[in-house]
Amino acid sequence: MSIDWTHFTPGSALAGGMVIGIATAVLLLLAGRIAGISGIVGGLFRLQWRDMGWRMAFVAGLILAPYLWRQFGELPTIQVDTSYVVLALAGLIVGLGTRYGSGCTSGHGVCGLSRLSPRSIVATLIFMMTGIATVYVIRHLLS
Repeated sequence: MSIDWTHFTPGSALAGGMVIGIATAVLLLLAGRIAGISGIVGGLFRLQWRDMGWRMAFVAGLILAPYLWRQFGELPTIQVDTSYVVLALAGLIVGLGTRYGSGCTSGHGVCGLSRLSPRSIVATLIFMMTGIATVYVIRHLLS
């Protein structure tokens, strides 16, 4: 996958970050919930009806967001330079890491860091170091 740097604008990145920050703050303030995607989606499979509504609304928003974006502008082109097998394996590895790390990058990196959670600071540092090491190995040692 690659980023089209000629069309990157810091303004859109800042606006996106602000929307994410506001959305996570609203969820925390109004519902008392952390906006960690793995926990929200995982909760859908526990079948506890009392908190099913907000979880389904959150996931629906994630799914519908690209369609809403398309009403105002062009969606970015996505180019995946690998096979479906590699993508599936990567997804499984990320899922395992999410379970072992007690949360995903959104929960730790966005919500945990903003609350100065020591566990989230360590988890985010590990996410980042692992990502950097993975890119280095794949791009420079294996290719």
